[in-house]
Amino acid sequence: MTEPLTWYHATATAPERPRLIGDRTCDVCVIGGGLAGVSTALHCTERGLDTMLLEAETIGYGASGRNGGQVLQSLSADVSVVERQVGKDGARTFFNMAREAVDDMKDRVARHAPDADLRFGYLHATLNERQLEEMRGVCEAWHAWGYTGPKIIQGSDVREWIGSDRYTGAMVDPESGQIHPLRYLYGLARAAETAGATLFEHSLVRDVEGTVVRTAGGAVTAKHVVYCGNAYLGPLQPKLRSKIMPVASFIAVTEPLSEDLAAKLFPQDVAVADCNVALDYFRLTDDRRLLFGAGASYSAITPPGLERWMRGKIGRVFPDLSDVRIDHLWGGLIGITLNRVPDIGRTAPDVFHAQGFSGQGVVLTGLAGKIIAEAITGDDSRLKLFEKIRHLPFPGGPLKTPALVAGMTWAKLRDWIGV
Repeated sequence: MTEPLTWYHATATAPERPRLIGDRTCDVCVIGGGLAGVSTALHCTERGLDTMLLEAETIGYGASGRNGGQVLQSLSADVSVVERQVGKDGARTFFNMAREAVDDMKDRVARHAPDADLRFGYLHATLNERQLEEMRGVCEAWHAWGYTGPKIIQGSDVREWIGSDRYTGAMVDPESGQIHPLRYLYGLARAAETAGATLFEHSLVRDVEGTVVRTAGGAVTAKHVVYCGNAYLGPLQPKLRSKIMPVASFIAVTEPLSEDLAAKLFPQDVAVADCNVALDYFRLTDDRRLLFGAGASYSAITPPGLERWMRGKIGRVFPDLSDVRIDHLWGGLIGITLNRVPDIGRTAPDVFHAQGFSGQGVVLTGLAGKIIAEAITGDDSRLKLFEKIRHLPFPGGPLKTPALVAGMTWAKLRDWIGV
């Protein structure tokens, strides 16, 4: 199936880049031209490494050009998941690294992508008392770790932040927010090329033997290889692929809203996500359109009647928009890990990978590229911390998708009944 053009692609421009033709050599060969791959290429090149990147389609074709553009602190995983494997001090270090990643993004946007529309203010909206109590726990943990900006709101106070009666409360996070992810990625790609990296498009990797990477048009012999294909990795690395689940997510972008309606629905101009397992997430674009992403399909199958389904989702949050025109509608794959912690590590001494950002890749991909570049140039201390997190294959082998769908159906039901 040909995936449709996104609103991001319609509102950002990038040059065409060449295919790989012939044989090349370099220090680092990166596979995948999304945020993880381009960030890795940029960090490696800035450290003096001769870097080449191979993308099967075009830069930003996959999740990096199809996501919700939400800039988030921390990880998707619950704090307890990380604490069990690396202890309280280790969990605090993970949280601080995620905070560092947001600061790095601010710097990158200012230097390389000033048109990326980076805005701050975020609402983790709750639909029931259980979710509100869970958010209180998150807020308390963040305060204990020194990030005291977030606060809990509930009842009528929620209407001061979002023009919807759907939510019982929320955690307001002033240092999470939103961005145009494709403009951001294009800025990083330009910066990587200016620094000396070579980016190839339409260069599908057919096979990898050691650190020799082959496409239909040529081969790259590198000292180090980095896999950044994530949910679009394909069959290149079966062991890596077994540890993530490709999940389909869907986004609609409406016609432009009037100034009055936009101000009514988003009085504080914040990005929003609910706290369901299969969550809804939405925000206002810089041209006053509603960008609305709906709960993931864990079967990676596009649901029939997608526009009708999305319109129903939008109408439940914003009844005023039940009949709004949808100008752009698309789907794409994200990669989730079983424990919702990104899988960043090595499969061999000179072979690295970054995948499974579990819905928070807009920010954490930059951190992944930085950590891998550090490791390649001699400091693998932070990479080793990520490697302490045990990533198990999804259970079920060939049946892992039906098994996950069954499990997620129960989780969605639990969210719906509020227990």
